[in-house]
Amino acid sequence: MVKKVLTIAGSDSSGGAGVQADLKTFEEYGTFGLTAITTIVTMDPDNNWHHHVHPIDKELVQAQLKTIFSGGKLDAMKTGMLGSIELIELVSDVIETYDMQNVVIDPVMVCKGENEPLHPENGLAIRDLLLPKATIVTPNLFEAGQLSGIQNVKTINDMKEAAKRIIYFGAKNVVIKGGKSIADHKAIDLLYDGTDFVLYEVEKIHTNCNHGAGCTFAAAITAGLAKGLSVKEAVAKAKDFTTEGIKKGFNFNTFVGPVWHGAYNKAELR
Repeated sequence: MVKKVLTIAGSDSSGGAGVQADLKTFEEYGTFGLTAITTIVTMDPDNNWHHHVHPIDKELVQAQLKTIFSGGKLDAMKTGMLGSIELIELVSDVIETYDMQNVVIDPVMVCKGENEPLHPENGLAIRDLLLPKATIVTPNLFEAGQLSGIQNVKTINDMKEAAKRIIYFGAKNVVIKGGKSIADHKAIDLLYDGTDFVLYEVEKIHTNCNHGAGCTFAAAITAGLAKGLSVKEAVAKAKDFTTEGIKKGFNFNTFVGPVWHGAYNKAELR
């Protein structure tokens, strides 16, 4: 039976992140992806690739979800960009109403290439409404700082302290995406289940073609959980999947280079 996996997230018009990255990842994992689009993000090549975020009304997101759940029980879901507290409340209600298992909360707060949080107040709503329902939450360093209250997460020790605080708010597991931002020669992600810390390390790949890496990592964890992997197994495979994608990333234009979602399976064939 094909596993059905849902993403509730924003649409990236350049194709590298958001629901586009999620669907490509789900397909590579052999799962069937469904989408509820919360926002449409466009980028302006005439203004240094500045992002424009176009929210979708709650009623339309609700209608998408009604369509999706008419097909019966899903095997896993993830969230991405949620543009308002209303939408965060809607997602929280959906998880409860449909007794969703294997819930991955990717707390997207900033578009890559931008510096300001999209909606600072949403961080608190994610923390209070979604973390208690999360099988695993997948923040990057900035997002981990926002959720934990540690404003500058820069080291592995900072990541561990942030992870402890995030678990305190109810998530069953947290993996903090340190990636290449940690001052080390390795790209490091940290998993914490409330008891044990696990580090996932690979040599850093020196490239700017990593657009969508965070979304891809979270989507890969989601698909792995849907297919019956444990959290530790799902994170380990997602790390390998994303690493291969970064290795084979390419320049979309002069501003951005996405990861290549087909790289992992093609590497396995070699």
